[in-house]
Amino acid sequence: MKTKTKLTIGFGLLLILVILSTLLSISLVNTISRASHQILQDNYVTIEYAENMLILLDEIKQDTSLMKQFEYNLVLQQNNITEIGEADLTLSLTKLFERIKSKSSDTHLENKMRTILTSIIKINLEAIKRKSITTNQTADNAIMYIGFVGFCCFLIAVFMMFIFPAFISKPIENLSESIKQIAEENYSQRVNFESHSEFGELAKSFNVMAQKLEEYNNSNVAKLMMEKKRVETLIDKMHDPVIGLDENLKIIFANQEANSVLGLSNSELIGFQSKDLALKNDLLRELIKDIKDNEFDKNALKPIKIFANGRESYFEKDVQHISIIPTGEVKTKIVGHVILLHNVTEYKELDSAKTNFIATISHEFKTPISSIKLSLQLLENEQVGKLNEEQKNLVDSIKDDANRLLKITGELLDMTQVESGNIQLSILPSDPKEILQYAINATKAQADQKQIQFQLSYPDKVSKIQADNEKTAWVLTNLISNAIQYSYDNSTIFLTIKETKEQVSFSVKDTGQGIAPQYKDKIFDRYFRVPGTKKEGTGLGLAISKEFIEAQGGQITVESEFGAGSTFTLILNKATSDS
Repeated sequence: MKTKTKLTIGFGLLLILVILSTLLSISLVNTISRASHQILQDNYVTIEYAENMLILLDEIKQDTSLMKQFEYNLVLQQNNITEIGEADLTLSLTKLFERIKSKSSDTHLENKMRTILTSIIKINLEAIKRKSITTNQTADNAIMYIGFVGFCCFLIAVFMMFIFPAFISKPIENLSESIKQIAEENYSQRVNFESHSEFGELAKSFNVMAQKLEEYNNSNVAKLMMEKKRVETLIDKMHDPVIGLDENLKIIFANQEANSVLGLSNSELIGFQSKDLALKNDLLRELIKDIKDNEFDKNALKPIKIFANGRESYFEKDVQHISIIPTGEVKTKIVGHVILLHNVTEYKELDSAKTNFIATISHEFKTPISSIKLSLQLLENEQVGKLNEEQKNLVDSIKDDANRLLKITGELLDMTQVESGNIQLSILPSDPKEILQYAINATKAQADQKQIQFQLSYPDKVSKIQADNEKTAWVLTNLISNAIQYSYDNSTIFLTIKETKEQVSFSVKDTGQGIAPQYKDKIFDRYFRVPGTKKEGTGLGLAISKEFIEAQGGQITVESEFGAGSTFTLILNKATSDS
């Protein structure tokens, strides 16, 4: 049955009972009203007439003029005969009254008339009593009927108020609960309603949907579980430690390698907050300390030394942030993080061996190169013997090669110092103008060969910087030397010192060819040289300069417009005291 039909029947039945109750009440009240009116009209008036005639009968003796009033009441009584026996008594009373009219005074007739009037009153009194009982019974019946109909209305009203709403709300509640179960992935949930109602149709559609979801879920759960096991196995078999965390940094998986380096089993890792475990595990604390920083510089991360597999090993940390765009949303949401530790022990050992080899070879080269330079000085001494023009050219060429070898050897030694992490710095308050002037003096001869001029620009008073005087001068000398090499003859190099609130910057600007955009980000890489350049070099100068400046807490940058020159800027912090 349709819900609309149920509502129509319920409220229609209640309406019918209300109408019946109203009509019945009107009918019964009308019946009682008519009965009361009938008593008044039929009996009470007769009694009133009879009593009036009794009173007049006593007064006629003194005043015969009252005969007309008596006759008037007698006529009214004759017209209001309603009870059995009342007509005979009224006829006898009329005859007696006709006789008493001819005889003004007859005590015997008057007594008979009184008896007849008393009988008339008695008959009507009994009629009133009888009719009153009937009226009371009618009233009782009316109360009973009205009470019965009212009780029926009450029952229906209670049904409509308390029971009938359940027919509407109960299916809705069941459907809501079933929807919650479906939302919790309980796809076996079903609802059963009366099939002929709207809820039955809704339940049928819901059950079809749940069945399809259950089929879909069952068909994919096995695949998902297999894929999950496959991924877990792949991660577990990786030779590099892998640790997975959710968005709240709770550890959700870790492979055997991760367990080994952390010294913790899966039961001690999985499901625990990494921050809590980090309080007791130094390595884990190191791994998660910058995990929330999505923009951390991977190049700035140094290899982590870990005692693993019975020896000291080196690992590079790589953090991958897992993000998704939830259904119905447009913003990306972080849902987890993966920490990968790449084992670079072998490369670290090879790099160390390379560094030691270069340091040893460079050191060994310095002795013969010094001997070559000493020999050249002896050859140039005229006391040993004069050289002809061709011999002088050969000596100059050998001297240039020796100087170049000595420079390369020095750069290699500096690089080994950088790579070994043993940069020896003597950071003291230094005068920027003195450092710049030293670099200018060191490159003046090179600039004069190409008729290149220096244009200086700096304030009259410049704050001191916190720097290693020797290494900063070496960096500036290298930058100015490069600017001279890559500038055209008869050009100008612009040297500038600027001061900000907390830092001092040196700028070296040339007007040469500049750096192509594709090589700009690689210019500070070790052994990198711009392809096609005819200038000689090892490609280590800028890399060493960057390491030296960053070791002092500063930075070095480059701006270049291809075809219009380059500007290298060296920035260092001000000294806390000018002393």
